[in-house]
Amino acid sequence: MLRLSLASAAALALSLPALAAEIPIGHLADQSGATSDVGVPYAQGVADALAYVNRKGGIKGEKMNVESVDYGYQVPRAVALYKKWTGGRDKVAAIQGWGTADTEALSAFVTKDEIPYISGSYAAQVSDPTGASGKAKAAPYNFFYGPSYSDALRAMLMWAADDWKAKGRTGKPKYVHMGGNHPYPNSPKEAGEAMAKDLGFEVLPAIVFALAPGDYTAQCLTAKNAGANYAYLGNTGGSNISLLKSCKSVGTDIQFMGNVWGMDENAAKAAGEAANGVVFPVRTAAVSGSTAPGMAMAAEISKVSDAAGTAYRPVHYYTGICAALYMTEALAWAKDNGGLAGPNVRKGFYQKKDWVPAGMEGVCVPSTWSPTDHRGMMEVHIYRAKVSGPTDGALPDLIKAGTIKLEPVKTVTLPRKSEWQGW
Repeated sequence: MLRLSLASAAALALSLPALAAEIPIGHLADQSGATSDVGVPYAQGVADALAYVNRKGGIKGEKMNVESVDYGYQVPRAVALYKKWTGGRDKVAAIQGWGTADTEALSAFVTKDEIPYISGSYAAQVSDPTGASGKAKAAPYNFFYGPSYSDALRAMLMWAADDWKAKGRTGKPKYVHMGGNHPYPNSPKEAGEAMAKDLGFEVLPAIVFALAPGDYTAQCLTAKNAGANYAYLGNTGGSNISLLKSCKSVGTDIQFMGNVWGMDENAAKAAGEAANGVVFPVRTAAVSGSTAPGMAMAAEISKVSDAAGTAYRPVHYYTGICAALYMTEALAWAKDNGGLAGPNVRKGFYQKKDWVPAGMEGVCVPSTWSPTDHRGMMEVHIYRAKVSGPTDGALPDLIKAGTIKLEPVKTVTLPRKSEWQGW
């Protein structure tokens, strides 16, 4: 059994000092499980940001005692850690979480115990704090930074419908959902298929491929023979790399649309030219190399685990920073307004509209949470991976040379429809 604290793990240099701290914080991370390919950079962003805040004086002068643990993307371990963090005298003030299955499994617990839970899962099923939508159970203590998986897919399908027309194609475009039979890839499946039908797509039967890398030639041939034009990839980059390579080998002509965890700079390097043209949502307003004002603070945060300041940080790293800083600002508000009890921290998330953490202008996308709606972001930034040659070199060199690029395609601002909440 792997029982690994990220504070001592070489692959995730948290650099958090041993503190007799007064504010316990839990941090679930996937450093070794099925989604660790994207879990590691995200968790590093969270960890570095929390350590940075501590170095700057913590939460209104009080340090956070952050326990970051690799739970291996295993729900039972996440539940056990949650019970540890909430069962004693030093109950955590908030938790930085990760996956969809564990976030959904813990949602009832955090509601009962009034623990604000900021997840790396953007499942729409935990975006309705009251349950009034009737689409999902009330999740008043669940938060996430980014568009929900469902809303991101809706935005990409809107783009796809326009793309089909722009290319002068006639007839109905064919859409297929592809991903593992797991809560995470399945989270937006029904919402996406309903949206596709509304937009005039022919919806093909979903195609299952595992969260782990493998040979997915059979799945690619199924999609090719069905005539799929647009496909949503619901898995993380690791297995998507395998699928993209398999589909390139059998000559598919499909516009792939990744989810927020389905593509990044590392995946583009690993997939090579098979990743060229994949579109996917990015939850930040800037990526590495940007001159946005907030990138200066992001660079300082990055030095927590990379003192030389030379590490290349993929998109998920910056997302982790934003998720952590929203939480610390909610904690700071609560401390000044009645204390760090869960209900006060929760209220801290409701104090601002179009909120960007201080110093992160142009990096974190303005977000708004309310007591009746935890869809913090309705703005979806769609990017395209561009790969123009061999990707054997080091990633920073490939980025610098322009061999790998993340190009903005379109920003879609979705209406905050009540019927979409929780679904």
